[in-house]
Amino acid sequence: MDQFERLSQLPLRDDLRGQHPYGAPQLDVPILLNVNENTFGLPLDAKEAILKAVADELDGLNRYPDREFTELRRALAAYLGHGLTDANIWAANGSNEVLQQLLQAFGGPGRSAMGFPPTYSMYPLLASGTGTAYVAGVRGDDYGLTAESAAQQVRAQAPNVVFLCSPNNPTGTALGLDVVEAVYDAGEASQAIVIVDEAYAEFAHAGTGSALTLLEGRPRLVVSRTMSKAFALAGARVGYLASAPEVTDAIRLVRLPYHLSAITQATAVAALRNSDALLANVEAIKVQRDRIVAELEQMGLRPAPSDSNFVFFGGLEDPVSVWEKLLADGVLIRDVGISGHLRVTAGTEAETGAFLDGLRSILAK
Repeated sequence: MDQFERLSQLPLRDDLRGQHPYGAPQLDVPILLNVNENTFGLPLDAKEAILKAVADELDGLNRYPDREFTELRRALAAYLGHGLTDANIWAANGSNEVLQQLLQAFGGPGRSAMGFPPTYSMYPLLASGTGTAYVAGVRGDDYGLTAESAAQQVRAQAPNVVFLCSPNNPTGTALGLDVVEAVYDAGEASQAIVIVDEAYAEFAHAGTGSALTLLEGRPRLVVSRTMSKAFALAGARVGYLASAPEVTDAIRLVRLPYHLSAITQATAVAALRNSDALLANVEAIKVQRDRIVAELEQMGLRPAPSDSNFVFFGGLEDPVSVWEKLLADGVLIRDVGISGHLRVTAGTEAETGAFLDGLRSILAK
C-alpha cells in the first residue's frame, strides 16, 4: 500500500480526498530559477544587522513574543508610506498565512472566493483548506484582465472574497488600477473583500500603480505583500498586508496566539532598517529580467511583459522537453502547466546567462 492509499484510509474530510499538496520541485541542481526567489541573497550589512537583532532576542526566548508585533507593524508602515500607520498593518508567516487568515475571517463554509486563472495556484488550495468555495473567473486570450470583464464576472458570481494578483503569477503582468476600482465597486452588493496580492510589487516598472494608493475610503480593500522576494527573506517567512484597521481587527479573531516568533519579528525589523541595501539588488534583478525578455524575443519566443522578478514565455512546441533538457544542464525553471509556455526567475547575471545560453542551444538543435 503506497502513501496515497494509506492516506485514503484515514477519516479525511471529503473535500480533501484525492487532493495533492502544493509544491514546486525541490531538486539539487546548480542553478535554481523555478520559484521566484531572490537569488542575490542578503548583503553583508543586512546579514550583520539581522545577526545582532536575533542575538539580542536570545535571552528572552523563554518568554512569549510580542503578540501584536508592534515594532514590526510600525516598521512596515514606515516602509510602505502612503500615510499608513501600524493600525493599518498585519503580518504573518509568509503572505500565504496572511491570505489564509483573511479567508478564515471572511470566507468559510457557505461563502466563496474568486480568482482569475492562470494565477497564483495557492488561491484554490487556501480556499479548500478553509472550507471556502472557489470560483474560477476567466481572462482574455492574452491572459489579460480588463476592468469591464472583471467587474461583470464579480457582479455575476457575487463572491465574498476576490483575489487580484498584480503583478500576476505566473504571467508577470501588472493590473491597471482601474481593474481594482471596478472590482471593488462591483463587489459592493456582496460586500466582497478585495485582496490585491502585490507579492512582486517592488519589481514593477516605474509608473506602475500600486493598490496602496486606493486604500483610503475603501474598507473592503486589502493589499497583501511579502518580504520573501525583494527582501531576500523567503526562508524567514514574513508576509504582511495593509488595510483599514477594522480588517486587522477581524484577523485578530482567527489568528493563533503569538503566531509570529520573536526571531521572525527581529529578522524582519532588521531587514527593513537595511532596506536600501536590499532594494539595490532589486534594481539588478530588474536588469536581468529585462535582459531575459529582450533575448527571448531575439530567439523568436513570446515573453509576456513582466513587472515581476520572473518571465513567462510562450512559443515552445514542446515545453516539457525544453524543461527537461535545461534541467539536465543544471538549470531548473518552472513548468506551470500552460500549453507552450514556461516560466523563469531572473537570477544573477551569471545564472541568467546560463539559462539563456542553455535555451539558445536547445532551440538551435
